Amino acid sequence: MKIGTEREVLENPRWKCVCAYDGKEFSGWQSQPDAKTVQGTIEDALAEIFREPIRIHGTSRTDRGVHARGMVFHFDANWKATPRKLESALRRQLPHSIQVAPIERVTADFHARFSATTKQYRYFIHEGFADPFTAAYSWSYPRPLDTEAMKAAAKVLLGKHDFTSFAAYPGYEIETPVRHLQRLDIVRDGPKIIITTEADGFLYKMVRSLVGALVAVGSGKYDTDQIRAILQERKRTSLVVTAPPHGLFLEKVFYPEAGFQKRKLETADLVSR
Repeated sequence: MKIGTEREVLENPRWKCVCAYDGKEFSGWQSQPDAKTVQGTIEDALAEIFREPIRIHGTSRTDRGVHARGMVFHFDANWKATPRKLESALRRQLPHSIQVAPIERVTADFHARFSATTKQYRYFIHEGFADPFTAAYSWSYPRPLDTEAMKAAAKVLLGKHDFTSFAAYPGYEIETPVRHLQRLDIVRDGPKIIITTEADGFLYKMVRSLVGALVAVGSGKYDTDQIRAILQERKRTSLVVTAPPHGLFLEKVFYPEAGFQKRKLETADLVSR
């Protein structure tokens, strides 16, 4: 998208928003007819504030039950007050399960999805039977897991690969199943196991499928060579089990030159004065 003129940016500014939400009461991020979604709930709130329909564009589409701490979306609207006041207005309209902050003005070339360079997800596992509060936001796995074996298997998944074996069909065509998996860390803290993954993008249910495969290794069902063979097969099979959604969090989305975009906008503001 080309950068608009300074006047266009000022008259119809673009807003970059970071959003956190508890996914257990929503049917995913994306708007759906007759379903309660995060996108739909935010758009309804914005419509109340601006007194007109507002369409937002998210960086990703989380599934039913998946949570977020750092979902990013953008929209275009003429808001005269400060970003902090827009945050306050949204806080009054949204349920407690959704929080939008911070909000900042960016230039018209920013796009929440297409400008992103890397996304980070975290998956939480509790070894054994978790209490109700922990179990609501992690996979309570009843048997011991060998995290060292899981780390060894994770190494063969790093890099640029065709991840078809670890994806589900999303219901629409994708340009390529190749993704660059830059990080796949496994950290244990007592019974808590945290899997952190970063990539330039993820296929449908890819993170949960990677977690399911690693848990199969940790439980002794598969070994590293079998994970490598599944990856190289480039075909989804029943060998890969998708981990439950409630343990998954979209943690952060990374963008290039975010400060440069903001500085350009501030310069435009100064020129207009």
